[in-house]
Amino acid sequence: QQGELNSFLWTIRRDPPAYLFGTIHVPYTRVWDFIPDNSKAAFHTSSSIYFELDLTDPYTISGLASCQMLPHGENLQDVLPRELYRRLKRHLDYIKLMLPHWMTPDQRGKGLYADYLFNAIAGNWERKRPVWVMLMVNSLTETDIRSRGVPVLDLYLAQEAERMKKRTGAVERVEEQCHPLNGLNFSQV
Repeated sequence: QQGELNSFLWTIRRDPPAYLFGTIHVPYTRVWDFIPDNSKAAFHTSSSIYFELDLTDPYTISGLASCQMLPHGENLQDVLPRELYRRLKRHLDYIKLMLPHWMTPDQRGKGLYADYLFNAIAGNWERKRPVWVMLMVNSLTETDIRSRGVPVLDLYLAQEAERMKKRTGAVERVEEQCHPLNGLNFSQV
């Protein structure tokens, strides 16, 4: 039964109570029906909601985009072994070719075009740091493409919190997420 499911919700016993909810970065439609009622109730009754990052803040989005870039005008071709770069380029060419076939009629009906979607996800990939390219490539699957246009759970909850006029904020700053990933050396990536 829905109410008896275990969840990623922890209660901090104080007056009023505080909650900590662990989300995952997947389209909310994949998980929403499995989120227990107690987690949804905690969200609805809370007056303040804090997220990992504030995905509704334009500064957060631009900060994430800028931290992904290689420094000093470098290109990925300069930092990757030649054969790995060639394989990556071939793979992205394949993705670009397949994208129109992976898109749903609903996406096309909303005016989402394959070229636009590819550029939104993979645009400027040759200027990105290897760790961010790896994360990008991992999200370029048919399943993920078919769910594009559906917000990830974190963003969905942030949008709902704003719609419900809740006070929102972020636990981390972009730099706190960016620097550790950018600090990984090539063999770790």
